[in-house]
Amino acid sequence: MMFDAIGIAGTGLAVHRKWLDSVADNLANVNTATSTDGEAFRAKYVVAQAGEENGVYVRGIEQGDAQGRIVHEPDHPLADGEGNVRYPDIDLSEQMGSLVMAQRGYQVNAAVVDRARDSYQAALQIGRGQ
Repeated sequence: MMFDAIGIAGTGLAVHRKWLDSVADNLANVNTATSTDGEAFRAKYVVAQAGEENGVYVRGIEQGDAQGRIVHEPDHPLADGEGNVRYPDIDLSEQMGSLVMAQRGYQVNAAVVDRARDSYQAALQIGRGQ
């Protein structure tokens, strides 16, 4: 039973770590400009799915829109003839909310692993008669 808890929480740790990585990548590139003839940075979104037995896994990574958003910045070195550059279409507040949820999920799964380990160690101590 305790090993099941550790295994299930371990899958949650893996998914939340991947989610944290994708959010960090999105936040790092929120202000990455490109020329209008290229693609904008494409945000990454983790798609999780319940496992067949227990736990969860990353089914895949979906990418955001390559069109991004066009911003008029005539002084930008990548500006086109009309003074426009392309930025990713990433909502900063949405990403910050995702960051908090991914952090909390990671922390909760780590706590489950810690508590299951502590319970297992306590059971071993009882078995030794101490």
